[in-house]
Amino acid sequence: MNYLKYILLLLPVLAFSQVNEVEQDSTDVTYIIVEGDSIPKTAIDLDEVMLLHKLKFDSKKDRIRYLILRRKTIKVYPYAKMAAERLDSLTTHLAKLTKKREKKRYTKKVQKYIEGEFSDELKKLTRTEGQILVKLIHRQTGRTAFDLVKELRNGWRAFWYNTTANVFDIKLKKEFDPWNDKEDYLIEDILQRNFQSGRLERQKSKLEIDFYKLTDKWVYNAPKTEQ
Repeated sequence: MNYLKYILLLLPVLAFSQVNEVEQDSTDVTYIIVEGDSIPKTAIDLDEVMLLHKLKFDSKKDRIRYLILRRKTIKVYPYAKMAAERLDSLTTHLAKLTKKREKKRYTKKVQKYIEGEFSDELKKLTRTEGQILVKLIHRQTGRTAFDLVKELRNGWRAFWYNTTANVFDIKLKKEFDPWNDKEDYLIEDILQRNFQSGRLERQKSKLEIDFYKLTDKWVYNAPKTEQ
């Protein structure tokens, strides 16, 4: 599955060192003005909490299918997240380069890094994991894997990798569409639950996704299956 390494041409090129700062024991204080007097009030910033519905399955088979999808989604989401981060970084860096040769050299440097560091990991992905990754890349970047390959390589390579991917039942032009695709809705459900639990690090999607409206459609307004 060599084509996957070109999908993730946006992964990190350099390792950045981090400096851990020692946090001081302090409390943020805001003041409320009441009739001219300033009254201190401790301010606590809370993360947004999404109220999620209780999971219910029509059958044991549906439950098993969901658990398998959850495992695969959790496995490939970090790749899609890194792809979005690298896209922003790559776009910013290329914008600073004025010469076409410099841009080509930088892009080639990224490519070699991917081939040397990530190809072995990507080869381990199954066909279904690869397809989920393609859809999540669209969710996180707003562009299909095909378009990203076309932009970073060229149109012919994008066509070639799409043809190769089709042999493995993976479509690089596939979009993330939780409104019309039940599996994509379940993937979104899995993401939201794991963002909430802290298992996955939340990254804002480039797509407009209203999870509550999706849930209304797929869970509360979904037609009941006949027994």
